[in-house]
Amino acid sequence: MGEITNFRGEATPSETRSLGEEEVRALIVRVGERVRKARERKGIPRRVLSEISGVSPRYLAQLEAGEGNISIGLLQRVAIALDHRIEWLMTEDDPWNSEVLQVAELYRSANTETRQRVTRLLRPESAQEMRAHRICLIGLRGAGKSTLGIRAGERLNIPFVELNREIEEQSGMPVNEVMALYGQEGYRKLEAQAVSRVIQTHDTMILAVAGGIVAAPDTYTTLLNRFHTIWVKASPSEHMDRVRAQGDTRPMAGNPEAMKELKSILTSRETLYEKALVSLDTSGKSMDQSLEELLRLIQDHKFLG
Repeated sequence: MGEITNFRGEATPSETRSLGEEEVRALIVRVGERVRKARERKGIPRRVLSEISGVSPRYLAQLEAGEGNISIGLLQRVAIALDHRIEWLMTEDDPWNSEVLQVAELYRSANTETRQRVTRLLRPESAQEMRAHRICLIGLRGAGKSTLGIRAGERLNIPFVELNREIEEQSGMPVNEVMALYGQEGYRKLEAQAVSRVIQTHDTMILAVAGGIVAAPDTYTTLLNRFHTIWVKASPSEHMDRVRAQGDTRPMAGNPEAMKELKSILTSRETLYEKALVSLDTSGKSMDQSLEELLRLIQDHKFLG
């Protein structure tokens, strides 16, 4: 029997449906092969993939053999377990020979600093545009970041934000409780989220951050790239005196080596703090003098345009 066509010589619906079934069959086989190959490249047996994904070994065996008509939901579980995107398992292009897909996967698994470098290369944007009119004061506790930030914000009529207050609002508890409950790692995660949120919500602002943020490489890189950074510094003795003047006796309480430790922290972080665009030394200066110097720095370097 010859090919059935309509009066214009076009394929009939039955033939179109048949071709569609062939395409579906080819897709199922392709997905099965991709799953098997991804599993083998990852070096895990099928039973382990079953445990990770929650998909039964029998179902996985059928899938890899090209016999399982798996649902999107279950396929997504398998893709996640294999550290792949679901589209990698379905695309007609070979994901291991496709340069575009390989780059996409490398980008997905890269850290924040690498992603930012790649983005800058692919979508050139000047440092000035990335930083907008955001200013960030970094430095050790007691340098005067918060006081200077508040007063500079008032003089310039722009918002001032203290990052630890953002973290407290996000977590619903004081920072010391965050540290006690979640530890340093949990605090750093909340800190990074707070920085991202501030960037998304403010193009013009002054931000003051905790002194230890420079020890979190990804978060600090974000600050350096997205803010005009100013290192507010002072001598070790002034750092200590100012903290105690604020009513905080913890730096000296029961610790005769406190000053030695403070100097050690300053020395160890100095190289990191020096990555800031400019610095402001408040040693031996009144708050009014330091404020005027800060305002001149902002104006001279055109941080606000």
